[in-house]
Amino acid sequence: MKIIAGNWKMNGSRDALETMVQDLASVKSDNKVILCVPFTMLGAKSGRVAIGAQDVSAHTHGAYTGEVSAKMIADTGAKYVIVGHSECRQYHGDTNSVVRQKAELALANGLTPIICVGETMDEKQAGKTMAVIESGVRESVPADVNTDIIIAYEPRWAIGAGLTPTSAEIAEAHTLIAKTLSDMGLAGTPVLYGASVKGSNAAEIMSISNVDGVLVGGASLKSDDFIPIITSVK
Repeated sequence: MKIIAGNWKMNGSRDALETMVQDLASVKSDNKVILCVPFTMLGAKSGRVAIGAQDVSAHTHGAYTGEVSAKMIADTGAKYVIVGHSECRQYHGDTNSVVRQKAELALANGLTPIICVGETMDEKQAGKTMAVIESGVRESVPADVNTDIIIAYEPRWAIGAGLTPTSAEIAEAHTLIAKTLSDMGLAGTPVLYGASVKGSNAAEIMSISNVDGVLVGGASLKSDDFIPIITSVK
């Protein structure tokens, strides 16, 4: 079984989510499907699809206007939350330390965090890819956690750019993540790949060693694009 997670980012509507859920109801696949949607859509009926949020506050409660706590997200019935997405790291200044705090609060409230790590183009060109990935895992994953987490490797330079690393590059990154997790006592933790995933490359990507699924961006917004990804691997 693979994990197919969609990240709608700041797109969609409750009607669009309802349509997607209906379309996915008839899809024959044993793969786990998760849709991480904007806060306004949490709590919607989701059928066989698990619902997640795209971010969470690093605070439990209080005077933090505009933020949404892990407890509030869990209260909607959501089961997952993305933390440390490349866009949150880039636009909101999320560091590994902040991501770790968010993941800790997610776990404390019964949510499974999808913890994102990955390198920028500058880091890639400087030959720091492996160091950035390893530190991202070691510093973003809470201490003394069980395996109720998911890691997503996002080469940040490829997101939204239509670029995809080579199979060898993906394999190298995922092998390092799997080894690092094993060293941390978290062997078996699912590791997703996320950057420019689409129906035409999903099967190849998910055939790579240590790739346990994908985190899909724009291609998760429309059934015609998302379903081929879900059904690409039996």
